[in-house]
Amino acid sequence: MADEKDERRPAGELEATVMAALWAAGDPQTPGEVQLSLDTGLARTTVTTILTRLHDKGVVERRRQGRGYAYFPVQDAQGLTARRMHTELDRDGDRETVLARFVAQLSPDDERVLRDLLESGEA
Repeated sequence: MADEKDERRPAGELEATVMAALWAAGDPQTPGEVQLSLDTGLARTTVTTILTRLHDKGVVERRRQGRGYAYFPVQDAQGLTARRMHTELDRDGDRETVLARFVAQLSPDDERVLRDLLESGEA
């Protein structure tokens, strides 16, 4: 029987939870403030580690507040998703094939939206 400490959360789940808390807050948050807003039972030190990693990745910025930092997101959720898509695309040397397979797997509605964006020049 595995104890609770052995049960791992899926990769990125904690970061997504912390980002959701920052977006919901609307103002820069200290690790303690983020911890209080979460209903996960995470230790403040864990939240601090997650925020530091997000800062190192360029997903959040921080400013001095007292002896620590207050963190705030660099982009909204949609901007972050777009950034992740670019990161994944950059990992593969054959961009054309990756894009072709991505487009081939789009739903008809998503394909229409993408076509409209490309034709309007907003993409």
